[in-house]
Amino acid sequence: MRKFSFILFTLLLLSPGIWAQSSTIESFTAGMEKQEGFLAFYWDAKKGKIWLEIAQLDTELLYYPTLAQGVGSNDIGLDRGRLGSEHIVKFQRSGPKILMVEPNYMYRALSQDPLEKKAVEESFARSVHWGFEIAAETDGRVLVELTPFLMQDAVGAVQAISRSRQGSYKLDGSRSALFMDRTKNFPQNTEFETIITLTGDNPGGYLRSVVPTPTAVTMHQHHSFVQLPDANYKTRAFDPRSGVNGIEFYDYSSPVGDPLSKSYAVRHRLKKKDPTAARSEAEEPIIYYMDPGTPEPIRSALMEGAAWWNDAFEAAGFINAFQVKLLPADADPMDIRYNLIQWVHRSTRGWSYGGSIMDPRTGEILKGKVTLGSLRVRQDFLIAQGLVAKYEEGKDVSDEMMELSLARLRQLSAHEVGHTLGLPHNYIASTRTRASVMDYPHPHVEIKNDTTLDLTEAYAVGIGEWDKIAINYAYREFEEGSQEADSLNAIIQEYLKSGQAFLTDQDARPAGSSHSKTHLWDGGENAVDELERVMRVRKIALNQFSEKKIPAGMPLATLQEVLVPMYLFHRYQVEAATKVLGGVDYTYALRGDGQVSQISVEGGEQRRALRALLNSIKPDVLALPRSVVALLPPRPFGYNGNSRELFAGKTGLTFDPMAPAEAATNLMLSLLLHPQRASRLESQKALDSTLPGLGEVLDALLEETWKNKIVVRESYQAAIRRQTESQILHQLFSLVSASEASAAARSMGLFKLTELKNWIDQKQYGIDEQHRAHYQFALRQIDRFMNGELETEIREKSVAIPDGAPIDPGQEWLEPACTWEQR
Repeated sequence: MRKFSFILFTLLLLSPGIWAQSSTIESFTAGMEKQEGFLAFYWDAKKGKIWLEIAQLDTELLYYPTLAQGVGSNDIGLDRGRLGSEHIVKFQRSGPKILMVEPNYMYRALSQDPLEKKAVEESFARSVHWGFEIAAETDGRVLVELTPFLMQDAVGAVQAISRSRQGSYKLDGSRSALFMDRTKNFPQNTEFETIITLTGDNPGGYLRSVVPTPTAVTMHQHHSFVQLPDANYKTRAFDPRSGVNGIEFYDYSSPVGDPLSKSYAVRHRLKKKDPTAARSEAEEPIIYYMDPGTPEPIRSALMEGAAWWNDAFEAAGFINAFQVKLLPADADPMDIRYNLIQWVHRSTRGWSYGGSIMDPRTGEILKGKVTLGSLRVRQDFLIAQGLVAKYEEGKDVSDEMMELSLARLRQLSAHEVGHTLGLPHNYIASTRTRASVMDYPHPHVEIKNDTTLDLTEAYAVGIGEWDKIAINYAYREFEEGSQEADSLNAIIQEYLKSGQAFLTDQDARPAGSSHSKTHLWDGGENAVDELERVMRVRKIALNQFSEKKIPAGMPLATLQEVLVPMYLFHRYQVEAATKVLGGVDYTYALRGDGQVSQISVEGGEQRRALRALLNSIKPDVLALPRSVVALLPPRPFGYNGNSRELFAGKTGLTFDPMAPAEAATNLMLSLLLHPQRASRLESQKALDSTLPGLGEVLDALLEETWKNKIVVRESYQAAIRRQTESQILHQLFSLVSASEASAAARSMGLFKLTELKNWIDQKQYGIDEQHRAHYQFALRQIDRFMNGELETEIREKSVAIPDGAPIDPGQEWLEPACTWEQR
């Protein structure tokens, strides 16, 4: 027994945990490099470990991860500077362990009663992010090893790669390490960075295009611990009509008759030096700092666009409260005290992001972080190139192209900064005379002297009227003793009377959405009028298209890069016009605010939209000028091009003259016969017989194409007509098969398909061999579909339309395309 006790005592004595806890922090960290700051930490260079000193247990702080160096593929979404989710955490002791605990702020009790608060806290789960063994302690301060926590895949890169179908990867610790060059301490935040390598097999195309050895994907992930602000911030009520983002939580101390759900507006802290003055300087202005690595003239354009916001703050009663400066040489962009505008590079053009580091308890923005993609400016230049370029030997090219590109960058900068100020998209603003930089603007091209395209007014200059309204709601400081709720409501009532409006992503982004004035990348006050105008611009651009659209010495095949945005110049206005059909104009009406909640678009306007859409797929509109087709040879050696930016044809190396028409037609038909739109057409007809139903729309579509009595004689245009008719057939197959469509819409689609079959059966001995082959193949396809032999997954696929957004590939629904990241 004495021998056993001696052995047990010896083992306990040698136990690392027992020995470490008997050490002081000072003795344990002797020889290590200490970094003072918000959270003091020690770097053991010999063992490659970081030890964190926790001076205050049970004190809340903010933790969030970031992707410091990205993958470079817009489609995967792992971009440099991408923010992860924010977490309120605190370190709690349990014997020899420290737990990093996240309280549940989604469920709260805004009560002064501690027992009521405790009851809610104990009713819902918390999250423990990590557990640490205590290595040493001194006077209540404890030391833990942070290295294993830092070496995790904190931003979910493995899941992002898997979601984008780029392979199955896992973290490889042997190829991962701490990165001390960007591990730093500041007064209000502590920053750690790691080199993380993911390994896997069978990498997808996106990874292969950007990673030198795609089986090993190495990136830098960053971990931030931030001091939470004091309690002097005053929250502001969220209002769905305000055009300001909000955070939602549930208050279980609410009276029984009140909603549990509560929301605060998201905004920076901003206070006047003189609260009694109508206009006053701010105690601490909001300052944004520009990435000094941004080249000129882009840097100046971005700074100018961002600075527009000061006009909105001036209108809200502040003087010089919003400023834009170049990041000083001695400043560090990781410092939480600096709002940052960052310039990033990718292999493909992609979305820009307006991200915010925010206190999830109150909605207070602690740091704004704008991420702008560098390839955007090249796409804007390409659009201008197609519209106005004339590369002639011995002559300088027009400055218009660069001016348009820079004008777009000013607007883009203002847009993304707006997100970091707390503002969401406002997609109805384009119908209110370009009332907001928070819309997605399409370049406005004027026609001068019938054939001259003018870019002078391509993009608006300055902040919009709507932007001033939203900033006024979010930031105006009211006199002491005033009723803030009444004052905020007055701001909203005033803008409602002025004719301004606010609708956002949920109303505009889905392909089947219903609001007739809420769209992305559109223009003009009336969608139909603007479609007709844009079609005229497109016609001029195509008629003037020549080899002079590219510089001398460039392969002629690269003309196709310029051709694509010209041929599809109308794509977003087509989408806008389709929403007029079955369209419902509605508002975020609250009871008693005087707004009309919803009203169907008048029948005549719906029919006018239908006619404009059908005009967009006429053969003479879809056919390229023969001179343009003749200009486009196969791609030369070394100039493969980005297949996603080009028309995908079916003729091998040679340019397929049918592919552009197929892509444009497929876009229009997929929108026109979207299951939700088709269902809405049937339901509106049931409620109001004066409005068009799906049957009327399908009749008009078939009369314009299959049943058109005007025979197209020109061979190229006749081939396009037959192709369009085949596409209509397949869109009908899709509609009839769509489980998400209403029974009324599917049955009407089947009825019209049966009518068409009978009509073709009578016409199958057509006017020429091409038509006879076309009719017989169509009959065979219809028979196979009705017999269940033509399954969705094996139906003929239409040529995919080249990437459009961003100007600008779609991301998850309602993950905004330029994205405001509430993390």
